[in-house]
Amino acid sequence: MIRENIDKILYGEKVVLRPITMEDTDYIVKWRNNPSVQKNFIFREKFTNEMHKHWMETKVKDGEVVQYIILSAKDNSPIGSVYYRDIDMQNKSAEFGIFIGENSARGKGLGTETTKLFTQYGLDTLNLHRISLRVLDGNDGAYKAYEKAGFEKEGVFRDMVYLDGKYRNVIFMAILSKDTSDVSGTEGV
Repeated sequence: MIRENIDKILYGEKVVLRPITMEDTDYIVKWRNNPSVQKNFIFREKFTNEMHKHWMETKVKDGEVVQYIILSAKDNSPIGSVYYRDIDMQNKSAEFGIFIGENSARGKGLGTETTKLFTQYGLDTLNLHRISLRVLDGNDGAYKAYEKAGFEKEGVFRDMVYLDGKYRNVIFMAILSKDTSDVSGTEGV
């Protein structure tokens, strides 16, 4: 089911989403090591080409992950990545992740549009029932984008991670297929 639907290109007003390729390694490594991206990740080790290649050869190739590159629709330049990880087709669930890697692309609604577009793709095309995510408390821009896409806060895990010399809360959010009337104006799958 997943394999035949992962080559689809997704078009929005501000963004175009295309499947990731091995040729995107340099972008991913650069973006994941960007301090303004890294500060919002729980995993903060220096990201390497080898780590990304391993991710591509195992997780993406095996269908545990569906990952796309975010392009600016204005000039087709790569600006970030969006993905589903831990895809569980028995329970029709996955975890959502996104990062805008180019500093100049932030604050323009590209992340919000990407979240809406990729969420709808996950629910309608990949036939997911539940999409969850984790966001560090204090990442207000991401939290607002997730709310606009229809995700609901399910809980806060207090002091879940120790980052930058202090404990941080992690907020858990999710959207269910039956909630998608908020995203697309139609009932879910």
